[in-house]
Amino acid sequence: MTTAYLTGLGTTAGLIIAIGAQNAYLLSQSVRKNHHIAIALMCTFFDILFISVGVAGVGAFFAQNELLMKIAAYGGAAFLFVYGFFSLRSAFTGKSLGMVNRGDDSLKKVVLTTLAVTVLNPHVYIDTVILLGGISSQFDASNRLMFALGACTASALWFYLLTFAGVRLAPFFSKPLTWKILDISICAVMWSVAVSLII
Repeated sequence: MTTAYLTGLGTTAGLIIAIGAQNAYLLSQSVRKNHHIAIALMCTFFDILFISVGVAGVGAFFAQNELLMKIAAYGGAAFLFVYGFFSLRSAFTGKSLGMVNRGDDSLKKVVLTTLAVTVLNPHVYIDTVILLGGISSQFDASNRLMFALGACTASALWFYLLTFAGVRLAPFFSKPLTWKILDISICAVMWSVAVSLII
């Protein structure tokens, strides 16, 4: 059981540590201290939900269906290309933390945006439902539960670590150059993940 738990913990950490759409949005809002706890809660909730669905057997079903895998991969790639483009465009607006803080988003807008980068992002399903669900199928029922617990632990730890890191990094984002580096980095990661999905 310990092996299954650690496998779930390590696999999930490897999948979610790369900056994705969820992570990028959470980080940017944490830097602004703009409803970042609510975003972390939502991201954690949906990750746990999707991991549970995947481990319950949906992931293995998807992994065996080549057409569904292709649809998910190309859909995820398209989403990431578009999100990367917006990040790249944002890099050249010359914003700083002070400028961003003047236009803080309402809780309603933050909730809707978090839902968009989570529920409408096929890459989330590929990671949680398909990949983690498929990997969990190698274990028996009791060990699959431990795998799921390990995966959920890694997800929760990561989102709250990212939230804390964003708050601590706020002083560095007082300069436009820092925002530009972040946005360009996010774009590069988004596009590289999109290309890997297509390949």
